[in-house]
Amino acid sequence: MKKLFFFKSGFVLLAMLPLTAFAYPIDVQKELNGLKIDYTTYASDYDLGSITVNNYGEIPAECAVVFRNGPESPKTRRVNLDAGKSADLSAKFNRKIIKLYISMTCKPK
Repeated sequence: MKKLFFFKSGFVLLAMLPLTAFAYPIDVQKELNGLKIDYTTYASDYDLGSITVNNYGEIPAECAVVFRNGPESPKTRRVNLDAGKSADLSAKFNRKIIKLYISMTCKPK
C-alpha cells in the first residue's frame, strides 16, 4: 500500500503537476479594413494553435485566418461574423510549433 504524506504547504500537489510546459510565441498580422475586430490567441497544445475573433462593430464581417508553422503548408480558416458575435478558430499541425504566424484579413460582408 502506498502512502502519501501531505504537508501544509501543498508540496505534494505541486509535485504532481506536469514538469514540462508548452508555450510558443504567436505573431499576428491583421488587415481589418476599418472593422471593429479584436482577437485573442492561445497556445492550446504543442501542435495546436487557436485564435478567438470578436466583432465589436455593427457591420457583419467575413474573415480569413491563415495559420503558418515553418515548413508545413499553411492552414486557412474562414468565418462569417455577425455584429457582436465571436468565433474560435484553430489549426493542428504535424510538428511541434516553435513559432506560430497568423495572418487575419477581414472585410465587410
